[in-house]
Amino acid sequence: MCLSIPARIVSIEGNMAEVSAGGTIFKAGLHMIEDARIGDYILLHAGFAIQKISEKEAAETLKILEDMKNAGDD
Repeated sequence: MCLSIPARIVSIEGNMAEVSAGGTIFKAGLHMIEDARIGDYILLHAGFAIQKISEKEAAETLKILEDMKNAGDD
């Protein structure tokens, strides 16, 4: 099973980007996506942006992950 997490591109230098996921900054290779721009949302997997997604998709996925994290708090 693979897991990718939504992240927003905050800076780009060549084929590498800094992305923000849950307030944490990660490095991400942009080799697998085209036309990446600052502010785009991507799916981050094993240090690579594997797909661009919409802001709405990112928000929905982050909400699900947050709900799962908080499920054990009951």
